[in-house]
Amino acid sequence: MAFPHLQQPSFLLASLKADAINKPFAQRCQDLVKVIEDFPAKELHAIFPWLVESIFGSLDGVLIGWNLRSLQGRVSPVEYSIAMEFLDPGGPMMKLVYKLQAEDYKFDFPVSYLPGPVKASIQEHVVPDSPLYHNKVQFPPTGGLGLNLALNPFEYYMFFFALSLITQKPLPGALHVRTSDCAYFILVDRYLSWFLPTEGSVLPPLSSSPGGPSPSPAPRTPAMPFASYGLHHTSLLKRHISHQSSVNADPASHEIWRSETLLQVFVEMWLHHYSLEMYQKMQSPHAKESFTPTEEHVLVVRLLIKHLHAFSNSLKPEQVSPSAHSHATSPLEEFKRAAVPRFVQQKLYLFLQHCFGHWPLDASFRAVLEMWLSYLQPWRYAPEKQPQGSDGQARCVSERWAPFVQENLLLYTKLFVGFLSRALRTDLVSPKNALMVFRVAKVFAQPNLAEMIQKGEQLFLEPELVIAHRQHRLFSAPTLTGSFLSSWPPAVTDTSFKVKSHVYSLEGQDCKYTPMFGPEVRTLVLRLAQLITQAKQTAKSISDQCGESTASRPFLSWLGFCLSDTNSSYPANDLDDMGQDSIRKTDEYLEKALEYLCQMFRLSEAQLAQLTLAMGTTQDENGKKQLPDCIVGEDGLILTPLGRYQIINGLRKFDIEYQGDSELQPIRSYEIASLVRLLFRLSSTINHRFAGQMRALCSRADFLGSFCRYHLMEPGLTDKHLLSPVGQGRVASRAQGPRLSLRFLGSYRTLLSLLLAFFVASLLRIGPLPFALLLVLGYFLYAAAMTLLTEQGKLHQL
Repeated sequence: MAFPHLQQPSFLLASLKADAINKPFAQRCQDLVKVIEDFPAKELHAIFPWLVESIFGSLDGVLIGWNLRSLQGRVSPVEYSIAMEFLDPGGPMMKLVYKLQAEDYKFDFPVSYLPGPVKASIQEHVVPDSPLYHNKVQFPPTGGLGLNLALNPFEYYMFFFALSLITQKPLPGALHVRTSDCAYFILVDRYLSWFLPTEGSVLPPLSSSPGGPSPSPAPRTPAMPFASYGLHHTSLLKRHISHQSSVNADPASHEIWRSETLLQVFVEMWLHHYSLEMYQKMQSPHAKESFTPTEEHVLVVRLLIKHLHAFSNSLKPEQVSPSAHSHATSPLEEFKRAAVPRFVQQKLYLFLQHCFGHWPLDASFRAVLEMWLSYLQPWRYAPEKQPQGSDGQARCVSERWAPFVQENLLLYTKLFVGFLSRALRTDLVSPKNALMVFRVAKVFAQPNLAEMIQKGEQLFLEPELVIAHRQHRLFSAPTLTGSFLSSWPPAVTDTSFKVKSHVYSLEGQDCKYTPMFGPEVRTLVLRLAQLITQAKQTAKSISDQCGESTASRPFLSWLGFCLSDTNSSYPANDLDDMGQDSIRKTDEYLEKALEYLCQMFRLSEAQLAQLTLAMGTTQDENGKKQLPDCIVGEDGLILTPLGRYQIINGLRKFDIEYQGDSELQPIRSYEIASLVRLLFRLSSTINHRFAGQMRALCSRADFLGSFCRYHLMEPGLTDKHLLSPVGQGRVASRAQGPRLSLRFLGSYRTLLSLLLAFFVASLLRIGPLPFALLLVLGYFLYAAAMTLLTEQGKLHQL
């Protein structure tokens, strides 16, 4: 792409827009690389907003941009490779960002597209507690409407990149795309690895001019007075430099602002959709959801959490201890210590609380669950791996992690209670739901973890040793929001204060804390343990019924000559979907989950047996399960909450079976509708014309009469009862006489079986007529044997 040396920015932008329509993707990217290399920042700043929007899409979701969330290397290898190279942290696009950064250009970003709590706060003239928004709010000249943030190029680029995860709706064809294979997910990982390195220092920006690396953004004067809620946070870099001038010689200290900005942007755009006030309002059952995250959103947040743990754990052991908080630490080391507690903890807690309370009760909750469990286990991402037990047991959680557990107490305890509430409302017979219960139980049952949680609860519940009103004033401030260079409190009261401060900052000072190992939660755990036991019994009964139905199925039923059992307790499709392997997995997951829960909460076998008996899992005198718990109302039975719970989890059910004429059943999906109707008319004509003869044959006492009764009388029809769970069953008022049923010939399975049988006969060089005679003869022999067995069974019943 050749441009004149002296070219107006407006013409440059118009040329690029025209190329975006007329040129292929690869050629457009090559042209952009040349433009970024050849043109000065004064001309490039005019195309920067358009270029960012053309890549990540518009904030209103109308323009999809490069569709990074669906772009995969195995599907579109050329486009994927070009896009990843262009957007790489060391690629041309970031070089453009640094080129504009050196000139201190600012770009307007509309406040209306920020997360709900941030937007509401700024519109009320209250600056959010994140340093990301300080000194950036700009009013239009007319005032009132159209608030904007004045962002530097790096901030502007990262705002668009982070928000594209939320604003851009996936294309219909991208519903089955694996998130971890997409360009967007991999770019997030690359940006995190580049700007939050686990080894070494943050790489300086590429030199975009002979003047060297671009400087950190200069502080701006406030555009308007704001009343800030919480403490006024300053940049980690600015605070560090103001206290320590000796570090200025370190080039990395001038680049921490990029790491801090990246983390703040990701956390604000992905997690800050719920404030503490909004969370408290959302506890009402009538509250409307303001923002609903997607599964892809949750997977990206989990990637962020895993990398932050690795980033924070990359501190050397001597840098982690409180004594290491001295003026000799570098900005990067200080940032590693502050990243999770200061920027992530509160917003992640509210995000998880919303997901636990509003996510559908289906298997997609697994993404939220794994994100939560990843945050709870920072030791999994530590460089040193703890040795596993000699007997193959789980690793013991080191006491080194006790401060993390205590300072994140609510994320362990309250969210565990929230998970219990979900588990008590799900179908534990489902392997996916059973797996989630197993995963949580396994994580919390890690050796020494329960003890550390109990210690944290004791620290929170112990009496306050300082004046109440002064202590509450301290508690109202979020943890670690003051200067990170301030002296540490005495070790005796510091731990208790941190736990109390954590709880009060996340739940408010008037919160009612429910201990995880208290009697209320223990009751919930006992209920869950009882339900696990019942779910195992239900899975076993499904497995037994599936095995019995397979073993007792006659040989010729596979050829379609027997009607399917329409009154089975479990639908055939459910059995097919479940399968023996899935039932086995369910039993394994539930068995281990029950073992872990008993280990954590010290449950005895006697307690489980007593609860199982109290919840009514005993069988009635006929060996069948009892009806779901219900009361009798004016219009019949009314399920109680316990009864609804029993039905949802498959613990009890009403025995529902088809009571009408089998010939008049609705046409099934495995039947040919037109053929079934034709066969019904044919059999009705035969039954009407030869009713007397069939009745006479069936009334005979010899073998012929038994043979005819076997084929023309529906078994058990004369003594069938119309069942009702309210009153006693009454005998069917209308009895059917002998009749011929040809409906089985309308089944796809029957016709396919006959077709396959004739095909095999042709391979054996048996003609159609001889084979048909052999088939009829074989069936008559089978029917004669079944007739004799049926008559002998009736004699034994007498």
